[in-house]
Amino acid sequence: MGGAATGGAETFFADLVPALSRAGLEQRVAVRPHAALVGVLRDAGLDPLTLPFGGRLDWSTRPALARAIRDWKPDIVQTWMNRATRHCPRGAFVHVGWLGGYYDPKYFRACDHTVAVTPDIVRFLREEGGWPAARSHYVPTFAPHADASPVPRESLDTPPDVPLVVALGRLHEKKAFDILLQAMKLLPGTWLWLAGDGPLWAALQRQSRELGLEDRVRFLGWRNDREALFSAADVVAMPSRYEPFGTVMTEAWAARKPLVVAAAAGPLGLVRDGVDGLVVPIDNSSALADAIRGVLEDPDVANSLANAGHDAWRESFTEEAVVKRYLEFYRQLGEGA
Repeated sequence: MGGAATGGAETFFADLVPALSRAGLEQRVAVRPHAALVGVLRDAGLDPLTLPFGGRLDWSTRPALARAIRDWKPDIVQTWMNRATRHCPRGAFVHVGWLGGYYDPKYFRACDHTVAVTPDIVRFLREEGGWPAARSHYVPTFAPHADASPVPRESLDTPPDVPLVVALGRLHEKKAFDILLQAMKLLPGTWLWLAGDGPLWAALQRQSRELGLEDRVRFLGWRNDREALFSAADVVAMPSRYEPFGTVMTEAWAARKPLVVAAAAGPLGLVRDGVDGLVVPIDNSSALADAIRGVLEDPDVANSLANAGHDAWRESFTEEAVVKRYLEFYRQLGEGA
């Protein structure tokens, strides 16, 4: 994994690799030297190889990976996203490229197989990249869940009895948190906890002030207590303009919280509108506000959405379910499927 210090793909990597280890899969891991990720892997009993995974002038990562692969002789090498895939040498192993989004298929030409987190990304690979069905696969992410006490509202200067929306994600244009702030303007008396970091940190705080929301919007930065944040929420919002999957959806379902999403590709492929979530048009703050208001004002709707979402999580997006699918996928590759 040659990814960033934080992000959705990186979070799933940090969840899946230890889960596979707990399930008995023998692994060797190479990552960039991000302290938090390295710490998670070491806590799981893995001793990661740290490498630069840099740009075109990085002449050290590829030979170091080649040496590690030569010494360990793995059956399968899985590279996560474009950067790690580009640095992977050829060898006597099955090379699997992992896609968490609609990445250019050209970056995965050297792979033997691809695995993607949604059926629509698999479709994209087959139609745009010419990948045959036998070598392009779907395995979803999972949402780990442990019962957690809610983050105390007083710790974030939030009254105990106000309606609370929680949103998580990178503060980037793709996540459309600007639209969520516009929706909050239409929801007087409702508070927002926005957890995440990214290039729009200052711009979103400025927008919040300009909209007069600073008294009831809390910018939390990047958080590692996702379950506790969800536990405190009355509704979870994911207003993304672009969202290939959206782990926040399955995390909300795991926490049995009602979910409101915008109609990006990932949510459209998973959320059943009116059953396990509410789907609104992209970039429509009034529709987003109406959906959030509808959940907050009708406990029966909120409970129905939350319970149906939890059922969907238990069926397909638990650690147990996804690890089982990965182990079966690897077994088939090992048998030459």
